[in-house]
Amino acid sequence: MKKILDLVGKPKVVTVFWFLVPFFAALLLLIKGNSHINNYLIFKNVFWHTVHHQQLYAYYPTEYFDKNHYGPFFSLIIAPFALLPNFLGVALWAMANAWILFYAVHQLPLSSKAKHTILIISLVENVTSIQNLQFNPMLCSWILLTFVFIREGKLSLAALFIVAGTLVKLYGIVGLPFIFFTKKYKKIMGYLIFWAVLLGCLPMLISSPAFILQSYVDWYQVLIEKNAENISSYQNIGMTDISAMGFVRRVSGYYDLSNFYFILPAGILTILPFFRFSQWKDLTFQLTYLAQVLIGVVIFSTSAESPTYVIAVVGFAIWYVLVDPKAGHWMFYLLLFVLVLTVFSPTDLFPRYIRKEYVIRYSLKALPCLFAWLIITVQLLSSNFSSKSPHANQA
Repeated sequence: MKKILDLVGKPKVVTVFWFLVPFFAALLLLIKGNSHINNYLIFKNVFWHTVHHQQLYAYYPTEYFDKNHYGPFFSLIIAPFALLPNFLGVALWAMANAWILFYAVHQLPLSSKAKHTILIISLVENVTSIQNLQFNPMLCSWILLTFVFIREGKLSLAALFIVAGTLVKLYGIVGLPFIFFTKKYKKIMGYLIFWAVLLGCLPMLISSPAFILQSYVDWYQVLIEKNAENISSYQNIGMTDISAMGFVRRVSGYYDLSNFYFILPAGILTILPFFRFSQWKDLTFQLTYLAQVLIGVVIFSTSAESPTYVIAVVGFAIWYVLVDPKAGHWMFYLLLFVLVLTVFSPTDLFPRYIRKEYVIRYSLKALPCLFAWLIITVQLLSSNFSSKSPHANQA
């Protein structure tokens, strides 16, 4: 096993697999036809509907199935791809998501070996997301870059990614706690206000102020409706609400259980580590907190789908490379638990009957990440991080 990991873990091998597999996955989707690039068609038409002043959150059955749930600002993110023919736009969109996550992981203050380990652990989950032509790898990279830029003192860029992520999918707001890793609170708050106004208004350049303002109102309403749909998705073995809440609701049968009983404790446990003032400056503490945030934003969201888990798996992988080598076999078994139930369960390597009747029905994909999040939280609240992880790189 070690020899196989050493071979796969070579930088050139990791890089080739990281880009080659998503590329062929995108090509396969194009060969299968428009029914297999539905998400891209939704994304592409966010741009065209914005340009033509068409309601962004309505159903357009002649163009695609389902509907858009991203903010008006996304129209500018997808614009360069929407202007291209589908075959080119799909391929470039897939590769852009793969590249930016690859780049963001390489910016983390970790050893080269640790970075390649993160990419290896995240490879299949990244392909799962890209096969669905999702935005999640790019969003994950924005959260990582927020963390990196705050540590490097590039506060304007950090604020840019926080605001951009929030205006597209709300998840970007989880970058806000990283502000505690800098003393320049007032400066970054100023940047946040600046970027919020600028990016919020920017889509007006390709549409009109009235349309964009109304679209933000519509977006708020559609997110409320989407949350209700996600919670009730158990009725048809739904592919959403793959979360801690969904797991408990579906296993227990208490489907009316409010998100409040999960999100409030999770929010408190996410804030409490910041009361350990002596640990703030330690890089391993900061990276462990980053891992907690990346996992938490997925497992405590009713909007979490299988492709969303690239964010959580990257978070788990960051924590995995930080753990003391003396941790013992438990960490290896937890890695296997994540790989089997979270990473491989949506693939053809997993028995279809078990996937449908157990993994999907009971939101079991969330379970390994929930275990990891709880252990990370205990570490953040009790461990002494003064001893730097061998893979953390202060320089």
